[in-house]
Amino acid sequence: MLLGFTGEYQQKVDGKGRMSIPAEFRRVLEAGDPAARDGGALPALYLQYGPHLKGRLMVQTVDTFNGIMNAIMAIRPRTAEEAEKRRLAQVAILGNALRLEVDRDGRTVLPQRQREKLGLSEGEVVFLGLGDNFEIWPAATYESQVAAPAEALLEEMGAAFDPMTAIYALSD
Repeated sequence: MLLGFTGEYQQKVDGKGRMSIPAEFRRVLEAGDPAARDGGALPALYLQYGPHLKGRLMVQTVDTFNGIMNAIMAIRPRTAEEAEKRRLAQVAILGNALRLEVDRDGRTVLPQRQREKLGLSEGEVVFLGLGDNFEIWPAATYESQVAAPAEALLEEMGAAFDPMTAIYALSD
């Protein structure tokens, strides 16, 4: 069975950076972590941050992140330009990622540095499920950066537009 991150959840981050991971997301994290699948550990996750994410954080399962890391490490540059692109991927993706543990209460701690990158000391965040990953947005910017543009695009497409039709067209 294929599990993925779906939905939108609003959560609180306390002054110490603790936040609860939605229960549905915890199930996906457990399924995507070999140690948790075997029942020997609590699930972990990979938190990505950096300027390329433009005001949000991205979270992936251990399996997904390991696949990305393996793909980057398998790149064998043949030119200086390819070597530069590989190095950029290493810095942007691998160098800007943290492995975090989920505790028995379903919480993890968002480190101070990453909270600062979001402009958040404590308060509300929005978790947005995107299938193979989820994003964490400050609630104060989520509406203007994600919800409003998506609504505007749907309005622009017209009343007859069906997002499911677009999915099938893109998958051909």
